[in-house]
Amino acid sequence: MQKKANPDIKLLLEKLSGLINKVLDKFLPEAGYPKILYKAMRYSLLAGGKRLRPALCLLSAKACGLTYNDAMPFAAAIEMIHTYSLIHDDLPAMDNDDFRRGMPTSHKKFSEAVAILAGDALLTKAFELMMSCANNKKIKKENIIIAACKVAKASGSEGMIGGQIVDIESEKKKVSKQTLKYLHEHKTGALITASIMAGVMLAGADKRISGLFRQFGEKIGLAFQIADDILDVAGDEKKLGKKAGKDAKAGKATYPGLYGLEESRRIAEKLVDDAIEILTKIKKKTGELSQVAKFIISRAY
Repeated sequence: MQKKANPDIKLLLEKLSGLINKVLDKFLPEAGYPKILYKAMRYSLLAGGKRLRPALCLLSAKACGLTYNDAMPFAAAIEMIHTYSLIHDDLPAMDNDDFRRGMPTSHKKFSEAVAILAGDALLTKAFELMMSCANNKKIKKENIIIAACKVAKASGSEGMIGGQIVDIESEKKKVSKQTLKYLHEHKTGALITASIMAGVMLAGADKRISGLFRQFGEKIGLAFQIADDILDVAGDEKKLGKKAGKDAKAGKATYPGLYGLEESRRIAEKLVDDAIEILTKIKKKTGELSQVAKFIISRAY
C-alpha cells in the first residue's frame, strides 16, 4: 500500500497495546477453573496481535472526553470478541488454519472441543466486562446499555456472523460487487465500526458527532479488510504470522480476486482519504485516529 502513516502512530499503538494486554491479563486470571478452559482462553487472547479494535475504542473515547481507563473495560471486551471470532474462524469447519499470529491455532494446541468452548467463554466474558462500566460514575448507565447493544449487534447476525455466513456461501463462486462489499463490511467492518462507536457512545456524544464517527468507522473498516485481502496475495508470511495465499486456494471472495491488486489498492486508499475527510468535520482532537486510518492500509501484517 502506498499511503504512509506517521511513525509515531506505531509507537502509540504499541503503548496502547501494552496497556490493553495488562488489563486483559488482569481480567482473565490464570487461576481460573477449569484450568484447561482458562489456559485456552488466555493462550489465544494473549498471543499478541495489533489490538487495533480496542485501540480505536480508547482513541474515540478520548476524543470525546473520556480517559483510557474509563473506556478500558469496553476495549478489553471488544478484543475478547475479536479473539473468539478468530478461534472459531480457524476451526476445520471454517477456514481450517494451523497457525495464527505465528503460533499453532487453538484447536491444534488443545482440541476442537476446547477451542469452541474457549471462544464461547470469551464472548460471554466480554459482555460481563462491558457491564462492569456501571461502576464508573462518570459514565451514564444508559450510555453503557447503548454502547453494549451496538457491540452486540455488530458481533451477531446483523454484523460479523452474518458476514461470515456470506463468506462461506460465496466460496468458489463468482460474486457481485455488492455481495463482496456486504461480506467485508459485515464480517470485518462491523466490529471495527462498533469499536469506534462504543467509545463515542460511552462518552455520550450527540447525534451529529456520532454519525460522523460512524461514517469514519465504516470507511476504515472496509479499507482494513481490503488491505487484508491484498496482504494475503502480496504479504510476507513471516510478518503475517500465518500462511499467505489461502484465500485463492479456498476460492474466497476477495477484492483482488474481483478487482485486481492495483484497483484494490486504489479503492482502499480512497476509502481512507474519505475517512480522514470525515474527521475534519468533527471539531475534536482526532489526529491520532487519522494516523490509525493511514496505518490500516500501510501495514505489513
